[in-house]
Amino acid sequence: MPGQDYSQMQRNTGKWHTEITAGLVGYLTTVYIVVVNGSILSEAGVSLETGMIATILASFAGTILMGLYAKLPLILIPGMGINALFAYSIIETTGLSFQEGLAVVLIASFLFLITAFTKLGAILKSAIPESLKHAITVGLGFFLILIGLEKSSLVVSGGETIISIGDFTSPVFIVSLLTLFIAIFLFMKNIPANFLITMIAGTVLAYLFGVLNSTQVSVHVNVNDMLMTPSFSAAGDLDFWLAVFPLTIILIFENMGLLHGQLHMLKKSHSYNKAYQITAFSALLSAFFGTSPTVSAAENAAVIASNGKTGRTAVTAGLLFLTTLFIIPWISMIPNTAISPILIIVGVLMAQNIRNVPLDDMSEALPAFLIVAMIPFTYSIADGMAFGFIAYPVVKTAMGRPKDLSGILLVISSLFLFHFVMKIIGI
Repeated sequence: MPGQDYSQMQRNTGKWHTEITAGLVGYLTTVYIVVVNGSILSEAGVSLETGMIATILASFAGTILMGLYAKLPLILIPGMGINALFAYSIIETTGLSFQEGLAVVLIASFLFLITAFTKLGAILKSAIPESLKHAITVGLGFFLILIGLEKSSLVVSGGETIISIGDFTSPVFIVSLLTLFIAIFLFMKNIPANFLITMIAGTVLAYLFGVLNSTQVSVHVNVNDMLMTPSFSAAGDLDFWLAVFPLTIILIFENMGLLHGQLHMLKKSHSYNKAYQITAFSALLSAFFGTSPTVSAAENAAVIASNGKTGRTAVTAGLLFLTTLFIIPWISMIPNTAISPILIIVGVLMAQNIRNVPLDDMSEALPAFLIVAMIPFTYSIADGMAFGFIAYPVVKTAMGRPKDLSGILLVISSLFLFHFVMKIIGI
């Protein structure tokens, strides 16, 4: 019947409208990553603009693939915490070049991809204690908080102490503090695109207080900088492979947790395998785009709440990410004072995982807290993880509970111990 056809067409139009709207919401709630990740990558050896372009391309490709292959409304962006591991631990701590760091990303993502197409992922998931998994997330959270406080000059290197509070009379300190309060208010009010609004408000405040570097609006991207070919020149060094291991572990467990939660919200748990495979493949592509690996964005909860249900949502968001290339001259103006509050809030959200650590069981809590404390205190995610993974079998054995230890965990703990031994003897 013609009437029925028209009615069906109206329903389809409504679905398209809803999916496109959800894609727009997803884009607005995640586009902050372009500036934030670009800023972190710039501290690892590339220009801010190069870092932003890499972020845009990786987010575009991963999100489009998620929409077309898995047909899910999930956005993939470089993971917060993982980008800190890449920039501050893999590159700064080990002394690897940016291209050598990308080779670490490539290998770790390839191992991640293997777990997506074999039973290895399930084996690793059951072998690593839940307390240590959550502790890694919490430790990454505190690490991001510390980085955010440093970038905003709210804390500085201390004279008689390791760190101390910044200069209250400094315009940078004042702008950072005001922007942080704005970010907290918008976040607690659950304002849509609150991180994006925070960056805009923070940039305006920086301009009003005279701490905005307006010359950033002039963008000159060296084409040679965009040829991000991973370099395996350091593959013969032990530090190279010791950097691969923690990145692989974090990639696997963070994405497992994110995807399980988001697909449960979508009531599409049956699509887990395809989503996991695309997430792993997108992480691998990130090495060639020149950025730390992508993950399923935590902000996908907002996409799902906006009734995004199919791949149309992801395709919409992916295309919008691509258009961001045309506004780089403007978003490159955003200062650290506008970025740091986002790092702090995301860090706090990650730190909430502490509630999943069984604090009443010291054999679980003690190794977990070593990870939580040592990641920010050593300024090294790999070293922080090592303390907890080495302590876990020691504590379990001391308490007469060796049956809690899996063979895979003992191998991982031994590798971390070997890492420390090599440092002690100077290799």
